[in-house]
Amino acid sequence: MKISEYKGFYKLSIEERLKEAVEFAGLTNEEAIVLSDPNALTPDMADHMVENVIGRYSLPMGVAVNFLINGKDYLIPMVTEEPSVIAAASNGAKMARENGGIFASNSGTVMISQIQVLDVEDANYARIKVLENRKAIADRCNEMDPVLVKLGGGVVDVEARVVESSIIGDMLVVHLKVNTLDAMGANAVNTMAEGISPFIEEITGGRVNLRILSNLAIFRLARARARFSKESLGGEHVVDAIIDAYAFAEADPFRAATHNKGIMNGISAAVLATGNDTRAVESGAHAYASISGSYKPLSTWEKDKNGDLVGTIELPMAVGLVGGATKVHPQAKAAVRILGVKSAGELGEVFAALGLIQNFSAVRVLATEGVQRGHMGLHARNVAAVAGAKGDVLEAIVKRMVSEKKVRVEYAQELLKEYEKK
Repeated sequence: MKISEYKGFYKLSIEERLKEAVEFAGLTNEEAIVLSDPNALTPDMADHMVENVIGRYSLPMGVAVNFLINGKDYLIPMVTEEPSVIAAASNGAKMARENGGIFASNSGTVMISQIQVLDVEDANYARIKVLENRKAIADRCNEMDPVLVKLGGGVVDVEARVVESSIIGDMLVVHLKVNTLDAMGANAVNTMAEGISPFIEEITGGRVNLRILSNLAIFRLARARARFSKESLGGEHVVDAIIDAYAFAEADPFRAATHNKGIMNGISAAVLATGNDTRAVESGAHAYASISGSYKPLSTWEKDKNGDLVGTIELPMAVGLVGGATKVHPQAKAAVRILGVKSAGELGEVFAALGLIQNFSAVRVLATEGVQRGHMGLHARNVAAVAGAKGDVLEAIVKRMVSEKKVRVEYAQELLKEYEKK
């Protein structure tokens, strides 16, 4: 039975951590080698992924441990340059396990493709004509992707909106709602939007301009919830402090931006590790945070009748297991194997759960000891490494800098010279 709960995982060597992840996920020797090989993405692969390639750029990949989501254990691969993120997620997930872990769900895998129709004098009249032809539009779109339809996907509905612009006046916007199943779906929905445009022009008498997906994927939401007992947090006053911090974010967009950045610290790192589109997920998340007309937190924190802390999160999660870097980048493929997810919906649920726990850990620290205390030791390690310290000397310098609250490269260099003389 796979158990993601570990004690002292961070104390293991890199090789030992890799061995644990490989055994947890049942990876092959080839996949294990890929994970530890900085050259797994070959120059030729890179050259076929993007244009004007001049090299490759590496970032650390770690795994967040202790995650129990819907009763299933997960190790979550994360690619990030920021210290404390993976440690905070692992610690928060461990606390969530005490009350059954995190529970997650999703609204499905429907993406929106938009068709902008201009030069329509009677936009409202044209809107009704589009809606009268919903089935014909859907049928023609589905003929463009018979494989998707055969698998159970395709256009499930057509909507039309009149959007007022202060620049050009009214425009008609047609939405194709497409179930893209386990793909993120950008290529599929864009192809449909482009292919159906002549028919839309015929119906409306207008001129189609843009034909492109929307990253505000309101029909592709992922949700998660978790409960933390007041005892494990150190008392009901800590619960109140966390709720007070959430209230700050709910009331003030300046704080909400940083609150949501903490959520995306986790989500973006896992999205990147699996080869999914970080920009698509981030734009969707921040747009959803503003959908009410003002920028709000993506998570909520409340106190239940027992005085325990309960948290929820809901955000668009346009991610997939088919296509893109997910199927090209060797390490991304191995990361998906470590996760062990079976569908794009499950993948989105894992990311939402991670975002909630990342947020819990950050707000808990902010509302109690302050961010610098926990962050300082990890930052000090980076500073000592930049100064050139290694091994036991590095650890000694880190301890000195943290205890003296002088975490600076120049001071690390002074200490290094001091230790080298001994």
